[in-house]
Amino acid sequence: MSGDRPRALTAYGVLPDGDRVVELRDRDLGSWRPKLVATDLDGTLLDSAGEVTPRTRAALEACWDAGIPVVGVTGRGPRLLDSVRVALDGRGIAVLAQGGFVVDLERDEVLRTVGLPRDQAQAVIEAIEDVAGELVVAVEDAAEQSEISGPLRVQHGFDWPYPEPAHLLPRNEVLPAGAVLKVFLRSSTLGQDELLARARSVVHPADAEVTHAGLGFIEVLPPGITKATGLAIALERYGVGFGDVLVFGDMPNDLPMITAVAEAGGRAIAVANAHPTVRAATTGVTGGHDADGVARYLEAVLGDV
Repeated sequence: MSGDRPRALTAYGVLPDGDRVVELRDRDLGSWRPKLVATDLDGTLLDSAGEVTPRTRAALEACWDAGIPVVGVTGRGPRLLDSVRVALDGRGIAVLAQGGFVVDLERDEVLRTVGLPRDQAQAVIEAIEDVAGELVVAVEDAAEQSEISGPLRVQHGFDWPYPEPAHLLPRNEVLPAGAVLKVFLRSSTLGQDELLARARSVVHPADAEVTHAGLGFIEVLPPGITKATGLAIALERYGVGFGDVLVFGDMPNDLPMITAVAEAGGRAIAVANAHPTVRAATTGVTGGHDADGVARYLEAVLGDV
């Protein structure tokens, strides 16, 4: 990387972001360099079109050239593995399904896949409906790897936001006979933050994890499945601790890995378009996902390499 890109970030410094200036609440980085970069995809690394811009691609390549692996950590399910592979250039390890599906992209080796039993999923849905009213349901089936490109199982009326194939089903047929990778719940009366708060008031972490990714609905996952526990599998493979990680995120589903990195002494950075809870939990803020925020920060950390 070269040109007029900044070499280092100082405490309470600023980073040019087009015509705007984004405050960086980070500590003085000095000579600190990450041993691994972990980044959310949608809303963070990818722009609004779901693409990796040329500038961001160059920054990721510079990380690899400097011996710093890049791990994509996303809510996207394994049915979207091909799109994740493209975003990450087929390199390294990818954490999908909020941590429930981890795969070595270069070896095509699945390192983790965890499902939530049907009866347990049904019980959690009913508990949430007791405090939130009737919900509309979609499900990502915990299928075998050979079937991971299969469509979602979506209740009529869910209003799935993406133009991807889906099985539209009546409510009593949405849950499959076997385990599910995750459940999506949408309310016609409650926003995602309120729905998540109510869900967390009745769902014990021993029964399921609940979160949201800013898409208008919440997600129910197997207990212990978060982006932090998924990322931990990648870190073990690379022999890196959370304290040596630079992590980027934008939504509440990113908070577990952001918190794990920040508490261990690593660097946790929010993009400018991040949810308020994420901005509050991170040590720094960079430009938005449509302004190459991740790339700008990486350029500043790495300097010319």
